[in-house]
This record gives sequence, structure tokens and C-alpha cells, in this order.
Amino acid sequence: MDEDFDVPSGLDLNNGAPMDMDMPDDPPTLKVGEEKEIGKSGLKKKLVKEGEGWDTPENGDEVEVHYTGTLLDGTQFDSSRDRGTPFKFTLGQVIKGWDEGIRTMKKGENAIFTIPPELAYGKSGSPPTIPADATLQFDVELLSWSSVKDISKDGGIFKKILVEGEKWENPKDADEVFVKYEAQLEDGTVISKSEGVEFTVRDGLFCPAISKAVKTMKKGEKVLLTVKPQYAFGERGKPAFGNEGAVPPNANLQIELELVSWKTVSEITNDKKVLKKILKEGEGYERPNDGALVQVKLIGKLQDGTIFLKKGHDGDTFEFKADEEQVIEGLDRAVKTMKKGEVALLTIEPEYAFGPSESQQELAKVPANSTVYYEIELVSFVKEKESWDMNTEEKIEAAGKKKEEGNALFKAGKYERASKRYEKAVKFIEYDTSFSEEEKKQAKVLKITCNLNNAACKLKLKDYKQAEKLCTKVLELDGSNVKALYRRAQAYIQLVDLDLAELDIKKALEIDPDNRDVKLEYKALKEKVKEYNQKDKMFYSNIFAKMK
Repeated sequence: MDEDFDVPSGLDLNNGAPMDMDMPDDPPTLKVGEEKEIGKSGLKKKLVKEGEGWDTPENGDEVEVHYTGTLLDGTQFDSSRDRGTPFKFTLGQVIKGWDEGIRTMKKGENAIFTIPPELAYGKSGSPPTIPADATLQFDVELLSWSSVKDISKDGGIFKKILVEGEKWENPKDADEVFVKYEAQLEDGTVISKSEGVEFTVRDGLFCPAISKAVKTMKKGEKVLLTVKPQYAFGERGKPAFGNEGAVPPNANLQIELELVSWKTVSEITNDKKVLKKILKEGEGYERPNDGALVQVKLIGKLQDGTIFLKKGHDGDTFEFKADEEQVIEGLDRAVKTMKKGEVALLTIEPEYAFGPSESQQELAKVPANSTVYYEIELVSFVKEKESWDMNTEEKIEAAGKKKEEGNALFKAGKYERASKRYEKAVKFIEYDTSFSEEEKKQAKVLKITCNLNNAACKLKLKDYKQAEKLCTKVLELDGSNVKALYRRAQAYIQLVDLDLAELDIKKALEIDPDNRDVKLEYKALKEKVKEYNQKDKMFYSNIFAKMK
């Protein structure tokens, strides 16, 4: 572990004006030889040499500079260059003029700062070299800096970047990370060390600081953590155990941590019962859509490692259509999140696998209520044609096909999947401005049928608000559609909007007085109204009784 640097002897840059200054405005853009004021307190900056890149240091960063300080008459009072040793310090802990000025510099930049006494040593000066109320000039070259961040936002964990990481992604709670670390007490005693260990971020490792820090790091990043007791082992400390040393009560720690790599773990379903861990990243950005023809290599295992399925490894790849119930639901959902060439490990709980029944598979039986594991490689896929790639004739044909698929699913009692088919059918023909008159008529019939059938699905799924909206869409196209009035009335009854339900039923009976289903619904509505009236009567009776 690197040792801290000693501050060289010379000018006491910490013995300046108070630190409670306002942050300067965005620094001015300067050309070499140009001088401008920074902020509104009289600090001036003259650019001598341009720096590299765009980044500039922030308060808390550890900065390394060379400087020469002079009075306005040219008298030199200090110089790190003469000492031959760069000056290292924490930005935010020196005189205000330095803090404000150096925050505007890039790596390698050289600038001359003219600092008024209010931002330097004020009325007291710094005897014997700096008089009272002296304006100072510093010729400063920013050699480098190390970013130091308060990642816990309460001073409990400071992170100093030793080696920058790659790209921009950071691990999340569910991800599995591989790290190297060494933890020391403040006196340098090593208490724990690993040349490589894998753990799930949310489960943590060694002490809370490591998992918190990892979530701020990039692949390949190496940092030094300064950790207060609340993110280490607190008031109790930790006894020695195995290869790990003891940590005294209320001990601060220094942890050198490297994020070597990680595997992204994503939750495919909201209930976290289908998880995907990426073992190898895929190519590009495209993913299979509903109806895509996918080709995969697949190995299915039980919890004890028994292989029950192996496809695509001994010749042709295994091929199936996404969202067509040709594989278990968890696998179906997961493959639609993958990219070409991606390799992943899926963990699928029984609800999205083979459920409460035993299932005989290719190589072994899957017991009832089994969580299963699949290693899957998405070799290739062909997406189902999207509506924007179709001509008008193809759109109407595709909508009709999705309607028939929805009908078959509805009859099988698969209402959620049927609903999705009807929605997809309507999307194909939603915008019909380019349709011929005959095509517009066909599209209208399809929209009415699919929205009506989808409303029936929503009623079965107890999504009464969506059922009401779908029926309203039908009635906008056909105001005398009895089925739409009937189903909307059913939705209104469940939403306890009984007046609107009655209006729809009465209108439906005006159009079709002999409709048996509508008559039965009207009878049910009257019973519901009677029930609510009785409840209201009892409620108000109780109120009046209490008022007597």
C-alpha cells in the first residue's frame, strides 16, 4: 500500500483567510497570454500554457503542483521549484485564492494567479515574508491530481482513485463482482487480504464499505478507501478469525480495492423469479421481439447439477419462436432481453418453469416445484417484421393473423397472452391514412373486433379501467355497438359507477331489446343498486341515531 506524502517545508498555504467562500462561477475561457478575472472577489488568472483534456480537479481531490510565489514588486517569498519537490495538498484546505484558481486548471496547465489579500493572508499577512494586506502572485503548474470523493455523503467513506477504470458502467446490487483487496489499520497492520474473490454486491464482502464502493467503480478501477468505523466494524470491532486479523473498537480502516470484473445480473420479471447472469456480452443493440425466430445453444440443469436438457451443442442449433409458448415462460422472457452472441446463466423458479407438476424432459425428469438453471447462448435471431416495414396489405394480413392467435389463446383461458395479441393486431392498423377506402373498412372491422375481444380479456383479468377504455374506443367507431355497451356496463358495475352502467344498458336494450345477456346484466345492476341503497340507508340511520 502506498504511503501518504509529507507536505514539504516552505510557505504555510493553510494559514490563510477563512475557508467559507462562495464557489466561483464557471471559469472563463482563456487564450495563452490572456488574463481574466475568476469569480467576483478580484482573483485574476493569466494563462501561460494550455493543459490537456477537459477535466479539472474538485474540492477534496489530492493535487500535485509546482509553484513560485512573489509579491507585486517581484520579490520571491517561496518556490517548490527551488526546493525541487512538487507540493501535494488536498484542494479545499489551502488559501481561498488557490482553491478557486486551481479548480479552473487542467492537467499540465501553467497559469499565473493574482490573488487579493482577502483570498490570501488578509490583514495579518504571513510574517516575515508576506506583509499585511499583500496582493500575491503565484506561477502555478498543475502536474496531476487524484480524485477523492466522499461516496457515503457523510464523511464515512472517502475514495481516492489510484487507477482509472474502463467505460462508464458501474455494478448494481444484483451483480456478481470479482475484486482484489487489502485492508489495513491506520498503523499499517494488514487485517485482511485477497488476490481475487467473487461476491454478489448486495450480499457484501468483509465490511459494508466494500460493497458501497464497488457500486461507484468501473471495470479495472483501483482505489484507496479511507473508512470510518460506521462502515467498518463499529464500536465492537472484530475478533481475529482464520486468516483475518482483529479490528479494535472504533477503528478506521484503509482499504486498497480493485474491481477486476463483474457479471451483470438482471431481474427479468418484477417478482425476481427469473434472473439472468451475463457470462459473455453480446453484439450490438438489437434483441429479439415477440414472434422472432431464435437459434440458441441450451443446457438445462436441476439444482443438484443433473442435466435434463441439452440442445444445439451436437450439431444444429435449437430453434423456436419467441412468445409462442414453444419453451417455458422464463426462458421465453429471458431470450427477448439478449443480444446476438450473448451467453447467460438463467435461474428460473417453478412459477416460470414447469410449475407444480413433474415433467419428463429429454435427459431426465424435472421434479415438481423445481427451480431450474439454463446456460444459453443466443446464436442468431430473425425479428418478426415490424409494422413500419410492411405495406398496407401486409399490415391488414398481420392484424388478422394476430387476431386469430388471440382468439385461440382466449379459448384456452390464456387471457393475458391473448390481450397482447389483440393489442399487437391493433398496432399494425392503428395509422390508416395511407390505406385505400376498402382497406380502411377492413381495418375498422379489425379494430372493433380486437378491441372488443381485448376488453373481454381485461374483464377476465379484473382490469376494469382498461376494459372501459377499450369499449369506449369501439363506441367511437361504432356508437351503436351492443357488445361494447354491454362490456362497458360490466366494467362500470365493477368500478361502482352504477349510473353510467345503467345508461349503457338502457342504450343497449333500445338497440337490441331481446338481448338476453344485456337483460341479465340489467337485472344484476338493479340488485347491485338495491344493495348499495340499503347500505346507504343503514349508514345514515346510524349517523342520525348518534346525533339524538
